[in-house]
Amino acid sequence: MTARQYDVVLYGATGFTGTQAARYLERAAPKGLRWAIAGRNAAKLDTMAEALSGVSGVVVADSTDPDSISAMVAQTRVLMTTAGPYALYGEPVIAACVEQGVDYADITGESTFIRRMIDCHHAEAAQRGVRIVPFCGFDSIPSDIGALMMARHVQAAGLSCRRVWGYFKMKGGGLNGGTLASALNMLRQDGAEAMEPPFLLNPDQIGPSDFIPDLTRPRAVEALSGWGAPFFMAPVNSRVVRRSAALAASWGEPYGEGFDYMEAMGPVSQGQARMIAAAMGLVSATAGFTALHGLAKWLGPAPGEGPSEEQMASGGLTARFIAEATDGQCFLGTLEAEGDAGNRITTMLLSESAMAMALQRDALPGGSARGGILTPATALGDVLIDRLKAAGVRLQIEAL
Repeated sequence: MTARQYDVVLYGATGFTGTQAARYLERAAPKGLRWAIAGRNAAKLDTMAEALSGVSGVVVADSTDPDSISAMVAQTRVLMTTAGPYALYGEPVIAACVEQGVDYADITGESTFIRRMIDCHHAEAAQRGVRIVPFCGFDSIPSDIGALMMARHVQAAGLSCRRVWGYFKMKGGGLNGGTLASALNMLRQDGAEAMEPPFLLNPDQIGPSDFIPDLTRPRAVEALSGWGAPFFMAPVNSRVVRRSAALAASWGEPYGEGFDYMEAMGPVSQGQARMIAAAMGLVSATAGFTALHGLAKWLGPAPGEGPSEEQMASGGLTARFIAEATDGQCFLGTLEAEGDAGNRITTMLLSESAMAMALQRDALPGGSARGGILTPATALGDVLIDRLKAAGVRLQIEAL
């Protein structure tokens, strides 16, 4: 890769999530990593840089100015961005990265936008060996890495993985304004029904006929002594994992025969599962109402706003994964991380993904030649798993 001024540039650095990511890089980036902060407000960037002893520079860029985006991308080897909604501001950055051979990571959960990016940019990125890796936050690294970890464990036992279920429990933290704006924009632009195709992100948008539909009612989970409930992130995360499995199969590295993935909230009590299902049903039924969007925007945080440091620090994530082999054997995996999922954990996941590409590119899955609109599992794989363990994420697997 051509020599660049920076190893990593963080675009959207002065926003709520971007500020958290910059603070994470300040703590976790190794000595010698050249990283810069970028955004459209030079004064805010300069003020921010004064408080970051490890930052190497400041770059002014605006997604409405293609020349400034191109100039920003030209200065770095890896571009990580928190500047959403991505459907509004993301494509010029992705296009510039593909054109200039710069690896990319973001935290979008906007699956319909990424479908468009696959159609427009995957082939060229693959041909150029450029890793474009969306979904590098809570949507969807825990799901994607969890499913990969489970499928490979089943294979190591000499079996074929038929299915993985993920069950998620979160505490603490809260929604930030950027995430809310992205969600509302996706619903307004594409509608909830655009997210429904079960293989939305697969290369050919097809998959096994006996896939598991998105959960709409409580599900008993004997292995966890509780119940699973519909999970608002399942329509995004399940499509990401299915893309990972489809890409892996196309490279001769299948997860398992007819592999499928689905997820839920839980384990919770049966009563809690029923309440969650009812609430999710109400949200789904009213997702297209303009008045609901206005109310959410009025009551929710504005862009740049989010939970307090104390709220984020008090949060936590526990994800359990049940893998089913084709012979009926089952395995249980656990992923645990401290901090709230949507902010503290998300910025850790994004930053570690960017550093994996900047510092360990030749060790990534597929070697230096792999490219395309990829997923965290297919782009980063075991390198990211090891980095997450070193960052304090707890991962373990046992037989059921």
